[in-house]
Amino acid sequence: MFYFSMFFQYISQYIKTRLQYRADMVVEVVSDLLFQAVNLIFILVVFGHTQFLNGWSREEIIFIYGFFLVPFAVFSSFFNIWDFNERYIVKGEMDRILTRPIHSLFQVILERMELESLFGAITGVAVMIYAGSILDLSFAWYDFFIFILFVLGGALVYAGIFIALASIGFWSDARTSIMPTMYNIGNYGRYPVDIYNNVIRYVLTWILPFAFVGVYPAAYFLGREEWYGYAFLTPVMGVIFFTLAIVLWNVGVKRYRGAGN
Repeated sequence: MFYFSMFFQYISQYIKTRLQYRADMVVEVVSDLLFQAVNLIFILVVFGHTQFLNGWSREEIIFIYGFFLVPFAVFSSFFNIWDFNERYIVKGEMDRILTRPIHSLFQVILERMELESLFGAITGVAVMIYAGSILDLSFAWYDFFIFILFVLGGALVYAGIFIALASIGFWSDARTSIMPTMYNIGNYGRYPVDIYNNVIRYVLTWILPFAFVGVYPAAYFLGREEWYGYAFLTPVMGVIFFTLAIVLWNVGVKRYRGAGN
């Protein structure tokens, strides 16, 4: 209950802060929407030259992209730790975090929230509805709960990977970061993995499982029965990678010796 109370108090303070600079918040939301629109236009341009991509139609890939936006929006809102190494390790703010009687990762996550990124989930759902209407998809009553489960699983996959990367900062205080590179790799999860060679497909499934953020769970709603097994592994992979990331973080915190001088 203590953590729940802290969570909502942080959100309350965050909303108050953001409402003081409403123009900045609007600009950020519009920028995110434009970025998503550019990615969608890219897909449309690709399919301007072909109707199918390794057996996947344009609308199916648009649907996958729409699904991908939802867990990615959740991740971007609550796990915005791109600059952890620079801010908390190099500049020494981790020392401040460790003086408080609450888990360090929980504090970092709440301090770096960007709730306006949740608008990306609305865009994703709209894209899914558009593509689903063209594909004439039908859904059962329980698909809503499966959708929520898959979204949370996909968000935890992303969170697990990037928390693990942030934890590397406890062993290396170098300013360079592989976060941008990993972010670009994550974009491969927006497309069907069978368009890649076997090595990339294996990496995106078992090593850096970004495929569980987009194509695998989306395949369930597209009726691709050959991918159902992978689809229902989504929450499992999310829990596994998130748990491993927490363990790595805790080990790193124990190793941390302060910013020094």
